[in-house]
Amino acid sequence: MELRLKICLPKNFKSDLKPIVALTIGVFLLLFFSMLSLSIGHEFIQPNIVFDSFNNYDPLNLQHVLVQTTRISRTALALIIGACLAVAGALMQALTRNSLASPSLFGINAGAMFSIVIFSSFITLTRIQDYMYLAMFGATVAGCLVYFLGTAKNGQLHTLKFVLAGAAISALFTALTQAMLVIDQESLDSILFWLAGSISDRQLNVVAPLFPFLCIGLILSLLLALPINILMAGEEIAKSLGQKTVLLQIIMGLIIILLAGGSVAIAGSIAFVGLIVPHIVRFIVSKHYQWLLPGCIIYGALLLVISDLIARVIIFPQEIPIGVMTALLGGPVFIYLIRQGMRNA
Repeated sequence: MELRLKICLPKNFKSDLKPIVALTIGVFLLLFFSMLSLSIGHEFIQPNIVFDSFNNYDPLNLQHVLVQTTRISRTALALIIGACLAVAGALMQALTRNSLASPSLFGINAGAMFSIVIFSSFITLTRIQDYMYLAMFGATVAGCLVYFLGTAKNGQLHTLKFVLAGAAISALFTALTQAMLVIDQESLDSILFWLAGSISDRQLNVVAPLFPFLCIGLILSLLLALPINILMAGEEIAKSLGQKTVLLQIIMGLIIILLAGGSVAIAGSIAFVGLIVPHIVRFIVSKHYQWLLPGCIIYGALLLVISDLIARVIIFPQEIPIGVMTALLGGPVFIYLIRQGMRNA
């Protein structure tokens, strides 16, 4: 008599397992490339020396000092900013119901740039903190203007008005910035570092004041995952289930401003992370926001760490700005997304 054992699995077992596996793989890849980020640079540092700099730090060891001062700051900022931009992009696409939306649609980049240029024309900015706070101020003002102009009289977000408002505010601030740079050429030198997007000269202790805002934004976004799922099913359905859609959209808008504005203030204009990472995560993890947002945190951080690594070695011993590298990597993906959207239209 032949005895057969049959294992019965739930029908949705594979769909439940896929996000867990994808997130686990993402965490391991993130740890691997973070270690590479601490090792690779103008001078290669052996992984065992990197570990030793944490366990037995020697201030007289130049490699230990390099890891603990420059490399760890650069890697940590890539992790934080990549995660924040990716989550902001996912929220932006949910808020506008537009799969090609990104945080820049809020006018955040243009607002930050204009704020730096206009203030640097009247006052002397000597510290990177000055640029950081001014960029955050400009990003917040631009984001609030776009949201105000993109909502109807009843406070409900109007998608088309929102997109048009974002384009108009971005164009306005960009034009004003260019006019100011023509009038005051000296301001151009002060903003070049910001335009390119860079994390190479940022120290954790300098940018630390913005970290609480970024952490609050990430935590709030994770707490709103289930309400966003309901909202994505349709506003009428969400309202019938008792959801306050206007309040939810306002909170989502504020989170986007916190995450994207803080990231832009720290590292400048880094393109495509908020656009392409949510699409990648939807494909390899899940489209449901309770999985999508944690996936954006992991894979957004991973993308920026990899981009920073490539930026360091592609024209070694020189470096290119990380914003240029994300544009080079994200450009082809963006074209692919547009073509896919046109086919599905």
